[in-house]
Amino acid sequence: MRPIIPLALVTVLAAGCATVPPDQDPVQIRMNDLDARVSKVERVVSNQSLVQLAQQVDTLQAEVRDLRGQVEDLQNTTRELRKQQRDFYTDLDKRVGALEHGGTAGGGGSAPGGGDGGQRVSSTEKSVYGQAFDALKAGSYSVAISGFQGFLRQYPSSPLAPNAEYWLGEANYVNQDFAAAESAFQAVLDKWPSSAKAPDAMLDLGNTQLAQGKTAKGRATLRQVATQFSGTSAASRAQARLKQLSSQ
Repeated sequence: MRPIIPLALVTVLAAGCATVPPDQDPVQIRMNDLDARVSKVERVVSNQSLVQLAQQVDTLQAEVRDLRGQVEDLQNTTRELRKQQRDFYTDLDKRVGALEHGGTAGGGGSAPGGGDGGQRVSSTEKSVYGQAFDALKAGSYSVAISGFQGFLRQYPSSPLAPNAEYWLGEANYVNQDFAAAESAFQAVLDKWPSSAKAPDAMLDLGNTQLAQGKTAKGRATLRQVATQFSGTSAASRAQARLKQLSSQ
C-alpha cells in the first residue's frame, strides 16, 4: 500500500493545479502584463514615427512653397529683362535707321562717316569704322564688336572714337554681355564727356546697370541723365524709364 499513497497525492495535486483559473495563474498574469507593456511601447513608437513624419512633410511643404516663390521671382525678372532687351533692340534699330538716312541717332550723334567738332577723318578711318557699323546694322553683333574694338585700338584719337566706343557698348548690350557694355558706355563718359554721344551713353549705362540687377545705381544714373542733359531726347527717355520703374 505504500507506493499507492504518493501516487494518490500526486493525483490530487495535479487535479488541484488544473482547477486554477487562467486569470489567477501567476505565470499567465505575468505573461499578460508583459504583452500589455509591449503593446503600449509599440503604440508609443508608432505614434512618435507618425509625428516625425508629419513634421517632415510640413517642412518639405514649406520648402516647396519657398521654391515656388523663388521661381516666380525669377520668372518675373526674366520677363522684365526680355522686355528691356526688346525695347533696347527696337530703340537701337530706330537709331541705326536714322543714321542710315543721315539723322542724328537719338540725341545728337554723328553719321558713320562724319566726326564730332568738325575734325577731319581719313578715308581709311571711315572705311574701318564703316565696316564695323555695317556689321552692326546687319545684326552681326560679334563682328561689329570685333570691328569697333579694332578701330579703337588703331585710331584711339580719331574723331570717330566716341561713336565707335558707344556703338561697341550697344553691340555688347544686344549680345547680352552687360559687363562689357557698361565698360564701353562708361568709357564714353570718362574719355569724351562733351561728346554728342555722352547723353545716350549715360542713358544706356543706366539701363545696363538695371539689366545687371544694380537697381539703385541704375536709377541714380537715369536721374543724372534727366538733370545733366535736360531737354535732350536721352533725358526724356530716362524720365520715361524712371516712371516705368516706379509703377512696377
